[in-house]
Amino acid sequence: MALKATIYKAELAIADMTRHYYQTHSLTLAQHPSETIERMMLRLVAFTLCAHERLIFGKGISEDAEPDLWQHDYGGNIELWIELGLPDDKLLRRAAHRAQQGMVLAYGGTVVDKWWKDAQKTARELSNLTVVAIDAAESQALAELCQRTMQLQCTIQEGQLWFADSNHSVVLNPRLLQQSNPPLFQLES
Repeated sequence: MALKATIYKAELAIADMTRHYYQTHSLTLAQHPSETIERMMLRLVAFTLCAHERLIFGKGISEDAEPDLWQHDYGGNIELWIELGLPDDKLLRRAAHRAQQGMVLAYGGTVVDKWWKDAQKTARELSNLTVVAIDAAESQALAELCQRTMQLQCTIQEGQLWFADSNHSVVLNPRLLQQSNPPLFQLES
């Protein structure tokens, strides 16, 4: 018998001072049996950075043909394709070619720098691709905020993301490794 996904609910209030985006989203996240809490919470980070009414969670880890998050226009065209982790060249190209904009949210500790050294050549050829890295200690601290039902606030200001629930807060300092043209969002690099 196959293991089923664990369902999490998140009420996410976003105050993005850079984009002047202020909205609350009621989100449902399905954690695949092979997905860590850290990775699932990083999907929330990706959502927060690119928040939009049409941005949704894809099947990602359980379906090769879908990204972790994506956004379609009203005609069904893919506007944004978001991958998490350390994708190979093939996935980098897929993210950039199938959508108007592509994004990678890289995580994994010290291996991120090695991955970026190897992936940088391909990524530089893709002008519509944004690559952001999250520090391992920060993403692990974010995982501590996870509950089956979450009420989170996130403030984005001066290149930092502040996530908080009623008891704890976590600061993320994402590193912008590559910015797309036109820019997907603003972070201090």
